[in-house]
Amino acid sequence: MDHHTDQDSRRPVVVIGSGLTGLTTALLLARAGRRVTVLERDAGAPPGPGEDAWAGWLRPGVNQFRHPHLMLPRWYRTVCDELPELPAMLLEAGGRPMNLLHLQGTAVTHGWQPGDEELDTVAVRRPVLEACLARLAESEPRVTVRRGSRVDGLVLDGGEVPHVRGLRLGDEAVMAGLVVDCAGRRTPVPGLLTTVGAAPVELHEPAGLVYWSRHFRTRDGRTPSGLGAALTHHGSLSALTLPGDDGTFSVALATRADDAQLRSLRHVAVWDRVAAHTAAAPWIDRGEPTSDVVPIAGIEDVSRRYVVDGIPVVTGLVAVGDSAVATNPSLGRGASLGALQAVALRDVLAGATGDVVAAFAAAWTDRVQPWVDATTWFDRHRLAEMGAAARGEPYRTDDIGWAMSGALRRGAAVDPVLARASSRIGGLLALPPDALADPATGRRLEPWLADRLSSGPSRADLVAAASPAPVRT
Repeated sequence: MDHHTDQDSRRPVVVIGSGLTGLTTALLLARAGRRVTVLERDAGAPPGPGEDAWAGWLRPGVNQFRHPHLMLPRWYRTVCDELPELPAMLLEAGGRPMNLLHLQGTAVTHGWQPGDEELDTVAVRRPVLEACLARLAESEPRVTVRRGSRVDGLVLDGGEVPHVRGLRLGDEAVMAGLVVDCAGRRTPVPGLLTTVGAAPVELHEPAGLVYWSRHFRTRDGRTPSGLGAALTHHGSLSALTLPGDDGTFSVALATRADDAQLRSLRHVAVWDRVAAHTAAAPWIDRGEPTSDVVPIAGIEDVSRRYVVDGIPVVTGLVAVGDSAVATNPSLGRGASLGALQAVALRDVLAGATGDVVAAFAAAWTDRVQPWVDATTWFDRHRLAEMGAAARGEPYRTDDIGWAMSGALRRGAAVDPVLARASSRIGGLLALPPDALADPATGRRLEPWLADRLSSGPSRADLVAAASPAPVRT
């Protein structure tokens, strides 16, 4: 099964995709001594970072390119450790320091406390961040980025377990010591492997949400803070309030895809009326809109396994980031999970002597799977809770963990201890069982287990705000 040769080790690692995870993976592997070639389907070099990247960079291969993004503290900690130049580049490009906890006011946080710095991150829009990463990759001598290079085939050795030797770009073959699929949710690789009977095991689960987003710029050019949490759940609707670079911020209202009564959110006037009932209202009051409503839907939770019962379905290829597992974007975990996987792959390659597929799968299970499981667990319950709220029913489940999660959400809005526990979970710094195992947190949580009342607008308020305005005669 081990197809690895000395010739493989002399060939570059080939990364498919130059998004956030693809460039992060390429940089980490290059700094560990590997030569890396990145193949990107979208043509055209990125512009300079800053407003040019936001306004002028076309990335048709990334459908969420200009949608709201949140860089979690776990991601920020990882890049500070692994790519220490990047944070300064982001600040130079207009990024703003922010703290996930202190997006909320002092009435909730009780001010700065020792340890809060672990919740630091940077506010930056996706195109600006990717432009900075692209500039960093261009300065790395072991990284070559080829844009306008669409992968349409594989170079394979046959056998009981096929081995990927390289990739085809039309008539050209690009040979590789290892192929790393970072092409994202819509990666072509599983389809190419299906034609040779070596497809990964895929699990698809509809995230079932539509995101209705608008972008804003603050009137004073400052990054909003102290106005409320990045994510607030209001029964059948969730509100995301996400700071960006250079005095910008984004607001996304998330609804179930089958919630017909809230589909009118696509209209600016309706969006404004509904948003005024949510936790986003104080944010919106600080800014001027710079976009109409930008929807995104049809997003699935997807996971792909290339090792089944300990046996790889293919060797010479691994999947990293959304190509391996794509989760509901409302929790903002994609880039952080991608960075975790990139570090794991770098570490596996440092000690590998043969094909790395099985070794990387084992590291993935140990380092990444618990975070993915926690994310999909929350998604399933939250989607069901939203559906129940839309029907005017309480959400009932025997899962005590969900009851504790709801208590934490309610308590975190007023209690500084619970706010910190919630922020550590949301920032991908602690798994829910670990954060809630703290005795002090448990004691503060108990009163909220009995209080099942949700805060914010009622379903009737949301539906009324989303209804067409009466026509004056």
